[in-house]
Amino acid sequence: MPKRSLRQTLLARRRHSSQHDCLARSLKIQERLLLSAVYAAADCIALYSAVQNEVQTEEIARQAIVAGKRLVYPRVAGATLVFESVNALTELRPGAFGVAEPTQGAAVDHAAIDLLVVPAVAFDARGHRLGYGKGFYDRALAACTGRTVAVGLAYDFQLVTELPIDAHDRAVCAVMTETKTVWFSPSALHESLCAETWRPSAPL
Repeated sequence: MPKRSLRQTLLARRRHSSQHDCLARSLKIQERLLLSAVYAAADCIALYSAVQNEVQTEEIARQAIVAGKRLVYPRVAGATLVFESVNALTELRPGAFGVAEPTQGAAVDHAAIDLLVVPAVAFDARGHRLGYGKGFYDRALAACTGRTVAVGLAYDFQLVTELPIDAHDRAVCAVMTETKTVWFSPSALHESLCAETWRPSAPL
């Protein structure tokens, strides 16, 4: 299925999911990340502000702040994402595309990010993602160093067998859903974890 058609199909499904269902699933996904070794090992965590029934990240943010971790959020600057420090969620304000962004934080270099939490419309069995078509996170992933662990958050129905990939597309290291964690990129840290695999229960 072409990217545009697949994007429309999955966005419609997510849009028509109830807020109660999305919140319940989001809490399970956030708990999975909070209990993971990559979260425990990360000093600097980059989160996103959820929109349009995306997997929520507020619980991760609250616990990261309490734990004394450095929390950063992206701000759209032209064609790129600039990550800035946030000490409280009240520092976020609606910005580009209606997404909450930091307003007064200090800029943080991509190389300083230990854990980059990534949203998407879909992820496939190789860790590739389908975004909204602007390429912001592809450029952010390309700017990160090998030490950054990029983890996608998604609902089970956002996992597909294979996505059409362009040269600029970047994969994540892992995807976490309400029922599973799937690792794609081996490393010393990843190898210490018990990787799970998944297979779509039915085609889209």
